[in-house]
Amino acid sequence: MKKILLAVAAASLISLFTWADDALLKTGHPDEYTVKKGDTLWDISGTFLNSPWMWPEIWHVNPQIENPHLIFPGDLIKLIYLDGQPRLTLERTMKLVPGAAGATKLSPSIRVQHMDDAISAIPLDRIDAFLSRSRIVEPGVLEAAPYMLAGQQQRLIVGADDRGYARGLFDANYTNYGVYRKGQLFKDPITKEVLGVYAQGIGTVAINKMTGDIATLDVLRTYEEVRPGDNLLPSEDRSVDSIFFPSAPDVDVEAQIIAVEGGVSQIGKFNVVMINKGEREGLQIGNVMAIFKAGEVVTDRVRGGKVALPDEHAGLLMVFRTFEKMSFALVLESDRPLAVRDKVRNP
Repeated sequence: MKKILLAVAAASLISLFTWADDALLKTGHPDEYTVKKGDTLWDISGTFLNSPWMWPEIWHVNPQIENPHLIFPGDLIKLIYLDGQPRLTLERTMKLVPGAAGATKLSPSIRVQHMDDAISAIPLDRIDAFLSRSRIVEPGVLEAAPYMLAGQQQRLIVGADDRGYARGLFDANYTNYGVYRKGQLFKDPITKEVLGVYAQGIGTVAINKMTGDIATLDVLRTYEEVRPGDNLLPSEDRSVDSIFFPSAPDVDVEAQIIAVEGGVSQIGKFNVVMINKGEREGLQIGNVMAIFKAGEVVTDRVRGGKVALPDEHAGLLMVFRTFEKMSFALVLESDRPLAVRDKVRNP
């Protein structure tokens, strides 16, 4: 009798796990999907899953595929079952090579796919300026950094191949510098702790020669005109990390939206926002978080007094760049207009 009960319990447990895994899958999901140019990992995950941030829980690495964590146009995403549990896996009929974007057809069934054609987690064109140009720095960093004096013959510096001059203490270990303009000082809305200063990326320059504390600079690229007083910081040794997976945070995080790109009053889908939590709170690139509007405070006309209504789910965002005390995130879903001070927490 005891063995029978144990067997029934085990079967029930297996059924429960199977139901839980099946609950991940969206009703009407396809059995397979061919990746198209322009797709993002968020799009594909949402094709199969009710909760796209659960991708790591259901992704099965195909050991026979080169770089199985990279997904390319033409790849086939298939839903399979392993030990009764649903898993998504990858089939590929192409050879990967490094190099510039583009593909060369070899035969009807074999293609060359360049590594930098891999799809990104979210639309890169929406976040490019925040991935590789701008950054958050501690107060005083920009004030202590070298600064632009002028362009050649007192002209404005507006593009590549211009020449400029800067003054200050330069690090002999660096020849390439980013040009930054001081932006907003961020404070935690609750604790008032200083979280950092926004350094807006204006361009990049290379030191041509030094004359005392004056540097002659070759302008490599600009995103807008460089002004006297703009500061120089050593170029960051970081690659644009666009290959990451949607995931829920490993720890419980309670945050707020503290700013939005462009300073607009209302926030919607594909706006970049800043939140007041970062690496020290355990946030990682790819973390998906839910956005909530604070519940209204109303008068209880029966018992009297004021009562706060429950917070209302209003959208989703994904963290794409983290700093020590704050993070940049992209709004992926918005059920209603969002605003600064909206709450952010685990999905």
